[in-house]
Amino acid sequence: MPGKEMAAAHIPVEDRAVYDIRFLLEREYPRAGAITYVCNHYRLDINTRHVFGRVIYTESTAIERKNSTIECNKLAGKEIWVDGYNVLIGVESALKDDPVYLCDDGFIRDTRGVFRNYRCSDVTVRALDSILVQLLHCAPGKVEFLFDSQISKSKELAKCVSDRMRGASLMGTARTSRYVDYDLKHCGKFVATSDSTIIDAVNKVVNIQARVLEELDISPVEIGGLLS
Repeated sequence: MPGKEMAAAHIPVEDRAVYDIRFLLEREYPRAGAITYVCNHYRLDINTRHVFGRVIYTESTAIERKNSTIECNKLAGKEIWVDGYNVLIGVESALKDDPVYLCDDGFIRDTRGVFRNYRCSDVTVRALDSILVQLLHCAPGKVEFLFDSQISKSKELAKCVSDRMRGASLMGTARTSRYVDYDLKHCGKFVATSDSTIIDAVNKVVNIQARVLEELDISPVEIGGLLS
C-alpha cells in the first residue's frame, strides 16, 4: 500500500533492520542467520551487525530477563556474586567514552571484546570504586567477585579488588576461577552480570552496570526500534 511504503521510507534504515531482525527471531530463526540476512539486505557494516548481536532480543526473552532482575533496594543482607570482568569492562568502557548500548532486555552491554587481552589502566580503579559504591548501596551481607584465572594478571586484580572492598567496609572477597560462567550459573546466589547466557541460567540477577551508569550520569547509546 502506498501509505505504508511512504511511512516506511521515513524510518531510518537501522530501525527497520532492528524490526526485521526481531520479526525473524520471534519466529525462531537462528540468531546469527537472521542478523546476517537482514544486515546484508540493508547493506549494513560489520560493526552494526556486531552491535545488533548484542542488543536485539525477542520480546519474551526481554520480559523474562527483566522479571528476573532484582532492584538494589531488595538486596539488603543478601549474598551477591559478581561476574568480575563482565561488569568491570562494561563500566570501564563507559568511563572511556567507548559506546555502551542499552539492550532490549534492559541490560547495558559494550562491544570491546577484550577479555583475553585485558589490561588494567588508570580507569580500572575509577570503574571499580564506582561499582563498589553501588554494591554498598545494596547493603549486601556478602559480595564475591569472580575473575577468569586464564586471563593474565587476574590474581593481582582479584587482590586489588579484595583490598578495596576491605577499604570500603564491604564484606566479601574476590578470587579467580577457571570456570567463572559455571560457578555463577550454579552458585544459587544473586548474580551481577550482563552476560546473556548467565542471566538465562540464574534465578535472580542484579543489573549493576545500569545502576552505576545512572549514578555517573552516563547515558548508554539507544538503538532505534528497541523494545521500551
